[in-house]
Amino acid sequence: MKKYLVMKRIPMPWSKKDTTPTEASPLLPKAGSDIEDSGDLGSTAVESQQSCGQDPNKPGFAFVRPRYGYTFIDYFLKYALFLCNLLFTAMGLLVLGVGMWGLVSKESFAQEKIGSIGSDPMLITVAMGLLLALLCLTGCVGAIRENCTLLRIFSAAVLVLITAQVLAAIVAYSLQDQIGNYLQSGMTTAMMRYQDDLDLRFIMDEIQSNLQCCGADDYRDWEINIYYNCSAPGILACGVPATCCVDPLENGTVWNTQCGVGAQLLDEFTAQSVIFLGGCLGGISRWIELHMGLIGTAAIIVLGIQIMTLFITTRLLDSIYWHKLHSNMG
Repeated sequence: MKKYLVMKRIPMPWSKKDTTPTEASPLLPKAGSDIEDSGDLGSTAVESQQSCGQDPNKPGFAFVRPRYGYTFIDYFLKYALFLCNLLFTAMGLLVLGVGMWGLVSKESFAQEKIGSIGSDPMLITVAMGLLLALLCLTGCVGAIRENCTLLRIFSAAVLVLITAQVLAAIVAYSLQDQIGNYLQSGMTTAMMRYQDDLDLRFIMDEIQSNLQCCGADDYRDWEINIYYNCSAPGILACGVPATCCVDPLENGTVWNTQCGVGAQLLDEFTAQSVIFLGGCLGGISRWIELHMGLIGTAAIIVLGIQIMTLFITTRLLDSIYWHKLHSNMG
C-alpha cells in the first residue's frame, strides 16, 4: 500500500527528476552514442565550412540553417550572374580583338617599332579588353560551377574596381584645373605628332569634326606642327587639317583635303567662313556642361550594376555554402 501511494503521489513543481540515462534505460540512447553523433555532426559542419573557406573556430560555426536546397531566387541569381558575365566576357574579347587588330595593322610589332609600343594608344585598348575578359570569365565560371574561390576572387576584384572608380571621381572633381592642363598638354602633343601617329591623328580629327573646333585654343595653334608651320616647305605650310573646315566636302561627295591651306594667314573675319575659329578645349568644356546630366546618369547606372553584381555574388556564395552544408549532413 505504501508503495502504491508513493507511485501515485502528485509531483510538486520544486521536485527534480533525475533524467540521467543508465544501463537500465533500454529506450534511451547510450551516452557514448550521443557523443559520437554530436562528433559526426560537428565534423560534417567543419568540413562544409572549410569547403567554402569559412573559419570553423568562429562562434556559432556549427549552427545549421534549416534549408533543404536551392530556391527559385537562388537559381535565378546564379544564372543571371552567369549570363551577365558571359555577355561582358564577349565584350572584353571584342575590345581585345579590336586592339590587337589595330596593333597588327599599324605593324607595331615590327622590329623598328617595337621599342615605342609602350606609348601606343591601342595598347590601352588591349589591356582594358584583356582585364575585362579575365574578370568576367572568372565570375562566369565561378557562378556556373559554384566555385567559392573563383566567386570570392571575382567579388574582391569588383569591390576594388568600385572603390577605384569612386576615388577617381573624387580626385577628378577636386583637381579640375590640373586635369585641364593635362588635357591641353595631351592635345598639344597630338597636334605636334598629327602626321606621324595615325591614332593621334584619328582622335584629333574626331574631336575637331564632331565639336566643330580647330586647334587647342584657336586655329593658329597648328603652327606648332612642323608640316603646318609657316616656315615649312610644301603646300601644307600655314594651313590647318581638313577637319577644321566648315565645309570640307565638295558637292557633298568629295573630301577636299586642301580646304584649310593658308588658313593661318587669314584674319578671323575672313577665316570664319572657311574654318572653325574656336579651340577644342573650350568645345570639350561646353560639351561636358551640356551633357553633365547624361554623364552623371550613365556613371550612376554603371556603378549600380557593379554594386548589384557584388550583392548577387555575395548572396550566391551564401547559398552555395548552406547547400553544401546540408548535402554533407544528409
